[in-house]
Amino acid sequence: MRASSSTTRVAMASVDKIASEHGSAYQEKSQSNAAVLDERRRAALAEIDNAPFSWFHIKVCLVAGVGFFTDAYDIFAINIAATMLGYVYGKNGALSTWQSTGVKAATPVGNLVGQVVFGWLADRLGRKRMYGVELMIMIIATFGQALSGQAPAVGIIGALIVWRFIMGVGIGGDYPLSAIISSEFAAIHSRGRLMTAVFAFQGWGQLASAIVGLVVVSAYKSEILESAYPAAKPVDYCWRILIGLGCVPGLVALYFRLTIPETPRFTMDIERNVIQASKDIENVITTGTYVVDEDAPIQRVKAPRATWPDFRAYFSHWRNLKVIIGTAYSWFALDIAFYGLGLNNSVILTAINFGNPTTTKNTSLYVWENLKNICVGNLILSVAGLIPGYWVTFLFIDTWGRKPIQLMGFTVLTILFVIMGFAYDKLTENPQVTKAFVFLYCLTNFFQNFGPNTTTFIVPGEAFPTRYRSTAHGISAASGKLGAVIAQLGFGQLVNIGGTNKFVKHIMEIFAFFMLTGIFSTLLIPETKQKTLEDLSNEEQRGYITGTAGTS
Repeated sequence: MRASSSTTRVAMASVDKIASEHGSAYQEKSQSNAAVLDERRRAALAEIDNAPFSWFHIKVCLVAGVGFFTDAYDIFAINIAATMLGYVYGKNGALSTWQSTGVKAATPVGNLVGQVVFGWLADRLGRKRMYGVELMIMIIATFGQALSGQAPAVGIIGALIVWRFIMGVGIGGDYPLSAIISSEFAAIHSRGRLMTAVFAFQGWGQLASAIVGLVVVSAYKSEILESAYPAAKPVDYCWRILIGLGCVPGLVALYFRLTIPETPRFTMDIERNVIQASKDIENVITTGTYVVDEDAPIQRVKAPRATWPDFRAYFSHWRNLKVIIGTAYSWFALDIAFYGLGLNNSVILTAINFGNPTTTKNTSLYVWENLKNICVGNLILSVAGLIPGYWVTFLFIDTWGRKPIQLMGFTVLTILFVIMGFAYDKLTENPQVTKAFVFLYCLTNFFQNFGPNTTTFIVPGEAFPTRYRSTAHGISAASGKLGAVIAQLGFGQLVNIGGTNKFVKHIMEIFAFFMLTGIFSTLLIPETKQKTLEDLSNEEQRGYITGTAGTS
């Protein structure tokens, strides 16, 4: 028995030794594979970062940009349509304060929900898998608005509010998805310009809503003039056509969104499939397509994963937390003024008596002139301030940088709103000086876009690691839309204090305060120009892959 026990111990020791040797060999092999894959990952990322500008980048810009065109058209067309709805369904030719606020604020509320939900889903399920879903929601909801009707049990304003909320969810989803897709496919030297070009489609969407509104109103001129005040039937056609046409660009872009490749950074860092991501980069850069072999074995790597403990650990560091505070609050402060003005251009133009009809109020001629002037006023504001601002940013974003442009924008906007607020009475006392107010108003539109409106969209799409990039962008964008909702609710309730539109000057002063606070929040964000997305993540990239997790 003793001999047998001794033999057993010797045998077990031999087995342990062999297992230890095999374990060491396996561990060395795993570490060797991890080092190779880590190097391969960094080489693949360098290939994206240094890629020459190509047709594929133009395609990404157009596919993402058409979505923003649709977003802006759908959001800002209500600025014109709300006046039309007042003539058709309102009392005394206008919607009540709460009705007007409801149809205007429903979309930003939906945006807030969509930005958070789609931002998280894009990090969880993939950019490609979610891209196009948000566009389908927008298309369906836009079509639903155009077909909404009045019924004994359901008022049309309530139905429109519901549809505009649903549309807002889709529009909200477009923000993080388009930002992250354009950011993750872009090269370092042109990333700012590519993202700016995508976002600049917002200006063309606003302009298009004004042009379509003007064309539709002009087309129905004879019907409006021949109808008794308030010309409800032809005006009803006008707003339905204006809103309904918003789904057309979305339909054009839908196929291309559904077929866009997954970003290699998602495949590499979230799906942890470095080999497939390397192949995708080679195919996308050379041919603009990608191929996935369903039967090929998938080798997963060990790398940081998106979990709640990891999320808390990452943002527990002040260097990371301050960035999301800076991006979120800057967007919040900006949207207080951007949407406070953008959704109420017609109210402000009326308040300063710019382009007001000169005919008797309760006539169909007054209806036509008022609608035409509102469309022309919005068109002027788009051409004179909004669109130029985007493209001046395009010229300087990759040389001057994001942070200086944002600081400059908030500073100039603070000064402009102070002048427009405290000198409001002097600037609107007669038609001659009112032109100076309109000029200042156009300048605010210009410096919003050549300033924080563009940079608050870009920086969150660059400053976070891949596994949280879309989520963080969604949180930042949702903070902005919270500001938009507050601005709309506040504007609607404050504007008529002391009389019709008498509180506008104080609203301008409130906007000035928020622009001032934006200067300080901008100090929290990093400068992101000419830096890789991985460097901006504040994570060590050498040794990012720590091993292999097996093959499936």
